[in-house]
Amino acid sequence: MELFRIKKDIPFMRNALIFNVISAITFAAAVFFLVTKPLHLSVEFTGGTSVEAHYQHSADIDKIRGTVEAAGFPGASVIPFGTSEDVMIRLPALPKGSSLEQQTNKVMAALQAADPTVIKKGSSVVGSQVGEELAHDGLMALLFVIVGVMAYLALRFEWKYAVSAIIANLHDVVIILGFFAFFGWEFDLAVLAAVLAVLGYSVNESVVIFDRIRENFRKLRKASVTDVIDNAITSTISRTVITHGCTQMMVLSMLFFGGPTLNGFAKALTIGILFGIYSSVFVAAAIAMWLGVKREDLIPAVKEKDNTDGAVV
Repeated sequence: MELFRIKKDIPFMRNALIFNVISAITFAAAVFFLVTKPLHLSVEFTGGTSVEAHYQHSADIDKIRGTVEAAGFPGASVIPFGTSEDVMIRLPALPKGSSLEQQTNKVMAALQAADPTVIKKGSSVVGSQVGEELAHDGLMALLFVIVGVMAYLALRFEWKYAVSAIIANLHDVVIILGFFAFFGWEFDLAVLAAVLAVLGYSVNESVVIFDRIRENFRKLRKASVTDVIDNAITSTISRTVITHGCTQMMVLSMLFFGGPTLNGFAKALTIGILFGIYSSVFVAAAIAMWLGVKREDLIPAVKEKDNTDGAVV
């Protein structure tokens, strides 16, 4: 399915160096922000207090969040829990000299002042050890995804494509983290899930382009490597517009109408999809070209038949 067809190939690789310099600057800025402004980790990673509350009617998440913040708990996370009447409130780690009971009583007093029908269902403390385990598990998941993707691409294509795709994907991940560090957005498990999703999404786009490059090496036998790559990217533009346009509309709907619960998840996906398209075209393809990818890497040379048919003279 195509929305449009471009008859003349766009010379993407002619300006590949310029775009990759821009990428390098953006990547360096993201790393700088990550080093100078650490991520604002959520309670899942840092530890804290969790309070479960029940209302006699559908809970107003925004109103509850405002009430909790006004009670002296800025940055508290309020999410639906099970039913529309139940919410879970995640608070920062207990300050020194404060007990779980004191903190939860203060929160419940503020909530009951705003709505007398609310009752406490339970409370618990998320220890720092649990947060460290979640952070460790998240990093391990990210590492396994990267190794698995690299192995898959190396088996399906060739190591040059695997290296270029991984560099492009890490470029996307670091830039997402850089945005969260710069703006101080909360990084929670939902955002981590979005980062892992972006890795798979970016790989899919790279595979589509690499597949078309392989097809072009078979069809365009007299074309140069640059022309083959330009044709591959140009011929997949319509597919890219349809796929990413539809996905981005869905993600933007979550960003604008999904509420605070989906906000971080949608932000990470929005940034990741935009930079994923960019990196697949201008980073992955360009790096593969600079690594010296050629027709023989994807299409084994055919040996000429021996005319002697094994006869010895």
